[in-house]
Amino acid sequence: MTTLTLMTIQDASHRSRLSEPTLRYYEEVGLIGPIARDERSGHRRYREEDVDNLQALACLRAMGVGIEDMRTYQANRMIGRETAAEQRDLLTRHAKRIEREIATLHVHLNYLEAKAGLWDARDRDDANAEAVASERVNAMLGDLEAVLS
Repeated sequence: MTTLTLMTIQDASHRSRLSEPTLRYYEEVGLIGPIARDERSGHRRYREEDVDNLQALACLRAMGVGIEDMRTYQANRMIGRETAAEQRDLLTRHAKRIEREIATLHVHLNYLEAKAGLWDARDRDDANAEAVASERVNAMLGDLEAVLS
């Protein structure tokens, strides 16, 4: 006979790396649960399966996935293989979003490095390096404007 291990909200929060208010909210909006309650105290008691679901949600949240897509993902997980294409499409859509964010961050990084190079040349009083750095900054302005619009 296997023993069912039930965890407190503190334990579930620690294991999932989601705050206690987030756990309550996720139950309230139906992303998890309903969570069992201790008969005497009324406190939530999380099962291993609940924590597994929370860990999946924590990963999605860390990737910037919104509540509705989390809800879809969780519902599809429960259905199984027949939703594989929908799961793939949902995750691919978010992967493409992250690719765009990375590209934007690369533009920001390159611009900051170019500006730092310009100020470094000024600090060293190197007119030639300043001119080269200034050209690099000006050449990047179009890229920067594109990602800011």
